[in-house]
Amino acid sequence: MTNPTEIIPGVIFYSYLSTRQKHRVGFMSHHTLVLQVSGQFTLETSGQKISMKRGEMLLIGKNQLGQITKTPLPDEDYETIVISLQEDLLRKIALDEHIDIQHKYTGPPNILIPANDFLQGYFQSVIPYVRNPAEKLTTDLGILKVNEGVKLLLHIMPELRNFLFDFSEPYKIDLEKFMLRNFHFNLPVEKFAQLTGRSLAGFKRDFQKTFGMAPRHWLQEKRLTEARHLIETKNKRPSAIYLDLGFESLSHFSHSFKKKFGKAPTG
Repeated sequence: MTNPTEIIPGVIFYSYLSTRQKHRVGFMSHHTLVLQVSGQFTLETSGQKISMKRGEMLLIGKNQLGQITKTPLPDEDYETIVISLQEDLLRKIALDEHIDIQHKYTGPPNILIPANDFLQGYFQSVIPYVRNPAEKLTTDLGILKVNEGVKLLLHIMPELRNFLFDFSEPYKIDLEKFMLRNFHFNLPVEKFAQLTGRSLAGFKRDFQKTFGMAPRHWLQEKRLTEARHLIETKNKRPSAIYLDLGFESLSHFSHSFKKKFGKAPTG
């Protein structure tokens, strides 16, 4: 059985797996709070690798790219509850609570939340809804649960104010460094522009100056060159690497590889 099931569309969803799965994910818009009900959850970004098991919680920052690995453990299925802390909701909480953040958040983008009776009780109150999908949360009740979660986080860790309520736009960051770390993510060019703090036109202009070619062409070349390296020097099978390198299907990867190198990928 594989979900996730949305309890409140776009706000609360529940994931259940019985086999190990790996996903490359772009966290594009919203902070996310994850409770690990059972099994192991691992998040790996270009700058951090964090794992958590039963009863642990992780606050994931917005505007990141990362890989998630979901792993059942011996005698323990994989279960998570995920709550999206959407910006419009956080802005409303900031107004209601008279929270005004003057400085951009510069701390770690992902934070493990220490075990706490209040938050454990909070998540326990959500579990009955996700395990009984016929009794779905109403949207109003779901929003109340999200509000409750945010306020409990602030009660337990007041220092999260700057993390949660930084509504500034991403800074214009080092384009070359970012793309070399994240070229393997299968995202449209518009998303890469957003994540580097640029307009689409500005991204394309800076990209041409940095790499000497258009973004789509560079992404294709870089992914295929990396694929050849993995196949020829690491003995990786094409079927094991094509998704990790941003190709949507094995046939698309094989066709592109043969077109560039004149031979089919074999490993």
